[in-house]
Amino acid sequence: MPRIALYLPNFAGGGMERVMLHLAEGFLARGHEVDLLVSSAEGPYRHRVPAAARIVVLERAGSLSSRLLALRASAASDWLALARPVLLARRSGRQLLCLAALVRYLGERRPDALIAAYPYCNLSAIWARRLAQVGTRVMLTEHNMLSRKIAAKGRKGAQWRELPPLIGRGYRQADAIVAVSRGVADDLGVTAGLPRERIEIVYNPVVTAELAALAAEPEPHPWLAGCGEVPVIVAAGRLVPQKNFPLLLHAFARVRKERPARLLILGEGPERPQLEALRDSLGIGEDVALPGFIGNPYAAFARAALLVLSSDYEGLGNVLIEALACGCPVVSTDCPSGPAEILEGGRFGELVPPNDAAALSAAILRTLADPLPADRLRGRGAEFGLERSVARYLQLLLAGAEPVEVEPRRL
Repeated sequence: MPRIALYLPNFAGGGMERVMLHLAEGFLARGHEVDLLVSSAEGPYRHRVPAAARIVVLERAGSLSSRLLALRASAASDWLALARPVLLARRSGRQLLCLAALVRYLGERRPDALIAAYPYCNLSAIWARRLAQVGTRVMLTEHNMLSRKIAAKGRKGAQWRELPPLIGRGYRQADAIVAVSRGVADDLGVTAGLPRERIEIVYNPVVTAELAALAAEPEPHPWLAGCGEVPVIVAAGRLVPQKNFPLLLHAFARVRKERPARLLILGEGPERPQLEALRDSLGIGEDVALPGFIGNPYAAFARAALLVLSSDYEGLGNVLIEALACGCPVVSTDCPSGPAEILEGGRFGELVPPNDAAALSAAILRTLADPLPADRLRGRGAEFGLERSVARYLQLLLAGAEPVEVEPRRL
């Protein structure tokens, strides 16, 4: 059976890492050999690596040698384009410093296919194949909106502003380019100048066979043990500006003026001090808890009255799918991109304008008062299952099939 390598930075507790581990699980179940290539084998999801997968830690080389290798691999035709990989290799951290190790891996192991995730890993995958001169098929995956990531970095993100030209050149050499939503695909095409027809859409493999068992495990917070009288609202994600948890706190403060409720924000990140200060200043400290990263959020989703996604932008919005699969009602900002695709424009949960606390609180109150049936929500979540996604990945990666967009069927 073919050997498939998956290249990601580490086992951090984000949606992209979860998706890659689910793909590894699905490939192994079909009899493929799987290598997980990382620049660091650390992170909250390290314990979720399938036992049959082989972890390969790519050693870092020196900054100068990595820059020269990237320069050679890019095969650029003008001095400005030549300078860009040099700049990136200097500033982008571990991924490009692992380029030499990735070249050695491809030359020695010669996997049939390589799937990369994250822009710097994607570029490294293309450059490494060129340098190793192997026939490995390469698939590049985009899990978030490139233009929004660049904008979020601001003036401090010089290397991110150099990415679009590099991506426009490098991604064209891939055997397949996959985006996790229509919005991500459209944004990648416009931002990097890639032909839109080259970018496939494959929704994330979010729902796995173990989800039901995980949802049945003991509740991860005491509030969820007796949330019948006082409904518990949950949110989940890294505590970073993209998720706009301040919006959720302002909306929840409005909800609390209308009825009893509690809010759990699951996740960790640099914005914790600001969020805790805002919580206390709004006078909702007794009803809002930030318990940190939870390895099994499904047990919370299965018991919560509602999940809220308050993001300014998303790639897809895996947490919405996870909550639906647990039968949990959802409310989301209609942010680019993903929520409107998942919720089919509002059929499976209310969508509200981004950054509108009044609209978000009103939608929360309506949903708490009249939630959609749990069976209907579970049915929608099941459409984002592992088998469907794995089949499409393998079709694109190994069979060389004609491009076909695969989306969940309508219920």
